[in-house]
Amino acid sequence: ENISDFSVNMTDCTQVVVPEEVFFTIAAVGILENLLVLIAVVRNKNLHLPMYFFICSLAISDMLGSLYKTLENIFIILCKMGYLTRRGDFEKKLDDAMDSMFILSLLGSIFSLLAIAADRYITIFYALRYHNIMTLRRAVVILAIIWMFCAGSSIAIALFSYEAATVIPFTILFPLMMFFILCLYVHMFLLARSHAKKIASLPTSTVHQRTNMKGAITLTIFLGVFLCCWAPFVLHILLARFCPHNPYCACYMSIFHVNGTLIMCNAIIDPMIFAFRSPELRSTFKKMFCCAR
Repeated sequence: ENISDFSVNMTDCTQVVVPEEVFFTIAAVGILENLLVLIAVVRNKNLHLPMYFFICSLAISDMLGSLYKTLENIFIILCKMGYLTRRGDFEKKLDDAMDSMFILSLLGSIFSLLAIAADRYITIFYALRYHNIMTLRRAVVILAIIWMFCAGSSIAIALFSYEAATVIPFTILFPLMMFFILCLYVHMFLLARSHAKKIASLPTSTVHQRTNMKGAITLTIFLGVFLCCWAPFVLHILLARFCPHNPYCACYMSIFHVNGTLIMCNAIIDPMIFAFRSPELRSTFKKMFCCAR
């Protein structure tokens, strides 16, 4: 609040405000779409595969992001109506809980994307041993470890969010994980062609390789969308912590609501990518809607 007031005095950039109706609409659509993905994977036994389990993990992260922004806007509305105060103990705990949900959504998305990337890597370069390496049990264990780590980290970061020692590792983690996934991609695409030649003589290898590369391309789209939607908000966190009084930083922070809207748009775009790139999911969605009718 103090940063916002100071920003108004230091810059000519006006605060960009997104109507609350837009927030609630985008959040509701994002939650419903990702919920459909979860229901589709649960109902279709053909989708009970490690790859789709990791996709469900990403869908849960997206739902948490949309739910966070929904609760935040409800909290702001209640404050404006006078039902809640900005400085009370209950409100402070509620704010910490919502911040923890936001960080959990971000960390869950990062590590889910990393798990999907690792799964695609194994699928392409260890195709013949994939089912021995990545079993359903191992996928569940990996997801359990990811979410326990993300939950613990989100609570710790939310409680100590005002300490520079907490903000710096959190903001460094984002570009570091993105760089690691990017390196994995580069390695994946550079060796994919030579690996395809080695297994070209095997039956159905061409079809299998095309399927694997299609999965890698889908993951590339996920990563690009994730960066476009989350990077502006992470940059806002950095600027708010390290240069809140700079006019240029204050000007960028005036589009805070736009950055929040981008996060919720990510929750809408990801399920569309699922449906567009996966024939099995498209078929499951059609059966679900036909049964509903």
